[in-house]
Amino acid sequence: MEPHYEKALLERALPFMTKANPTLLASGAFYVAQSSHGELIGCGGWSLEHPGTAKIVRGEAHIRHFATHPGWARMGVARSIMNQCCMDAKARDVSELHCCSTFAAENFYKALGFKKIAGANVRLDSETSFPAVLMRHALP
Repeated sequence: MEPHYEKALLERALPFMTKANPTLLASGAFYVAQSSHGELIGCGGWSLEHPGTAKIVRGEAHIRHFATHPGWARMGVARSIMNQCCMDAKARDVSELHCCSTFAAENFYKALGFKKIAGANVRLDSETSFPAVLMRHALP
């Protein structure tokens, strides 16, 4: 992510961005990928609830906390996890996925059919906001 963000911003933001969300982890809609040697190589999930709230909008779901180990980037790990998320979301009558992407991940989401809705500044605490991209994808 460094080419897209200043080092000082990443140092302040990453502790917030990498903090485990117990509710998401226990939801049954968060997945991890492992190598054949058991190494954790990727993760990601989705929720019906809008991140940070209990708000649910019928037909919408939210892509959450996607990450791929740098040594496994561009090998289909995140795409595979996204395919599982899409199948599961469709089974729950979701017709549209939303995500808040980093600048570094924007092209990944575009390649999967997500469209940019708007820019955003995600407030992480009273002193730190993180520039991001709001995106949307209609499920077929």
